[in-house]
Amino acid sequence: MKIAVPYDSGLVFQHFGHTEYFMLYTAENGAVTASEQCPTAGQGPGALAGFLAGKGVEVLICGGLGMGARQAVTAAGIRLFPGVTGSADAAVQAFLAGTLAFDPNTACSHHHHAEGEGCGHHHEEGHACGHCGH
Repeated sequence: MKIAVPYDSGLVFQHFGHTEYFMLYTAENGAVTASEQCPTAGQGPGALAGFLAGKGVEVLICGGLGMGARQAVTAAGIRLFPGVTGSADAAVQAFLAGTLAFDPNTACSHHHHAEGEGCGHHHEEGHACGHCGH
């Protein structure tokens, strides 16, 4: 089984669509047998799902992600475990042990804004944020 985690300095990177690296873990019989750090080459949220699927990833453990990315990941047949923080290695170990604490309802958590504020991810006023739907 291949497991991907958005990765930064040993931790689960909290914004799927902006990650520069994934740590890809290969697991067999409930144990990690290999891991490798893979650069994303600046691909955006939608392309990252295809990138992961092309690597044979079956499970994604992550922090926050927008609805578009969530849909792309699940459409690629990748099981999603969002809302995870802390050590990437520890998260994978917890997943393999069946004890991973995650929040299936986690959405884009890199920013929240009050009514009427923009999120800074769109170019024209009134366009929805492709990252979080706001």
